[in-house]
Amino acid sequence: MLSSLQRALPLLATWRGYDRRQAGHDLLGALLVSLLLTPQALAYAQLAGLPAEAGLFASILPLLAYALFGASPGVALAVGPVAILALMTASALQPLGLSGAAYGAAALSLTLLVGLLLALLALLRLGFLANFLSHPVIAGFVSGSALLIAASQVRHLLGVSAEGHNLPQLFPALWAQLPASHGPTLAVGLGSVLLLVLLRGPLPRLLQRLGLKPSRAQLSNRLAPLLVVGLALLLSALLQLDSQGVRVVGAVTAHLPGFSLPSFNPALLLDLLPSAALIALVGFVESISIAQSLAARQRQSVQPDRELFGQGAANLAAAFSGGLPVAASFSRSAIAVDSGARTPMVGVFTAALMLLVLVLLTPLLRLLPQAVLAASIIVAVLGLIDLRSLWRTWRYAWQDGVAQAATLLGVLLVGVEPGIVIGVALSLLLFLWRTSRPHIAVVGQLPGSEHFRNIERYAVVQSETVLSLRVDESLYFPNARYLEERIAELVAARPAVRHLVLMCSGVNLIDASALDSLETIDARLHSAGVQLHLSEVKGPVLDRLKRSDFFQRFAGQVFVSQYAALCQLDPQTAQQALSR
Repeated sequence: MLSSLQRALPLLATWRGYDRRQAGHDLLGALLVSLLLTPQALAYAQLAGLPAEAGLFASILPLLAYALFGASPGVALAVGPVAILALMTASALQPLGLSGAAYGAAALSLTLLVGLLLALLALLRLGFLANFLSHPVIAGFVSGSALLIAASQVRHLLGVSAEGHNLPQLFPALWAQLPASHGPTLAVGLGSVLLLVLLRGPLPRLLQRLGLKPSRAQLSNRLAPLLVVGLALLLSALLQLDSQGVRVVGAVTAHLPGFSLPSFNPALLLDLLPSAALIALVGFVESISIAQSLAARQRQSVQPDRELFGQGAANLAAAFSGGLPVAASFSRSAIAVDSGARTPMVGVFTAALMLLVLVLLTPLLRLLPQAVLAASIIVAVLGLIDLRSLWRTWRYAWQDGVAQAATLLGVLLVGVEPGIVIGVALSLLLFLWRTSRPHIAVVGQLPGSEHFRNIERYAVVQSETVLSLRVDESLYFPNARYLEERIAELVAARPAVRHLVLMCSGVNLIDASALDSLETIDARLHSAGVQLHLSEVKGPVLDRLKRSDFFQRFAGQVFVSQYAALCQLDPQTAQQALSR
């Protein structure tokens, strides 16, 4: 019973053998994470269009829920608000035209749907659905979202009001409001951006040159937002920036995250369901990628379904405690791992520290300029932009490059959700197009060996009566007709051919459509005086063929290798090639 409970609640397994030394590492990691999380929680709540306390609420109970239900052993994943999900939250809610308490209630409903979808996917073991987000699509989505996030925060730097879900909406609004820019706000915002850039770039390099260890020198990089927030609070209080028209965070609710009930309006939930599905998918892909990356460093393994359930539990906790959708953060997780944190207890300690921040420090945040939070968001997301990967992807596979570029442009020009839908749909269409015309090579025997290679790439020996074809793709409905046409062309160009051997070493699947095509090919070749044979058929494929009635009508043979086929069908050519 204890082992079953430990499987259901992974945190219990962590306590076995948990010693003071590891607790010290986890506590240090939690301290560093909370120092980084505090300004990020405030900033991402602003990005989502929610009150500042929503970001803090999303940094307490969700961390406990994830640590209790989902954390993989040995992986100190830091869960909480993240920039991309905050942007997707705003994109989902702002078109509804809600404000105030109604907007906050809709955010909780969205978070509830995200949590339910993730938990359902975990229970049904459907984590593989995340594979439909290919790496090029994710790269284009992240770069496009980062650019859109940065553009959306310019209004806070200027001190103006400009709304929009994409660049065609944002830029005209910002341009129209440019003459109304507020000087003190602009000075605070640009000064914060400049200071953040210095703290994250030149300063760590300077500290390393002065002899400081790289890990310690990088602390200025990771804790730069906190340092800038502290300095901004000091200047805001001394100069009374709020009285000069600089917009500040205002009063932050300083109480424990209580039980909040999301709206169960069926019409609202139905409207939010597509957005929730995309947020759940993106959040899980981001989190599992981070978990696998960190686990590889420690030679640990990640259990995707457990992570999926943990992410679901974290979002459900956020939905009932006044938060917003959450996922893993690479920067916060990396700083925890670098400090020596190795167990889910780092999430428990972080939640406790964030609770202290919420209760004790929120009165100090009242005078924090919104421009400072905007600056921290802009500098943070600019590191996510990787346009060079678009060129690398394009050079390697132009189809993937098209999908990546379409996703990036879709996010910027249409919006976050349409952009990722465009990317996924286009990548699937390009995959179907690419596999609909599989590479079919005429192969011959390499002199002095039993191996067969493409006649266009190697000097090989060919048989006049045996045509050897290698299919480098699984056979299924998009390419079944192309296989028929290609074989007809090749046989028509070789009147002396009496046998055609289909080399299936690259075939992992033959579906029902392709099976019908094979039967058609066999019948057409037979009427033309040519016999069809198969070689190097993989076991699972052969098993499926045997379950059908294909072999009851098939007069050819199935050879274990292409060389065995040639030895039987044209032994003289096979021996000549082998003796060369």
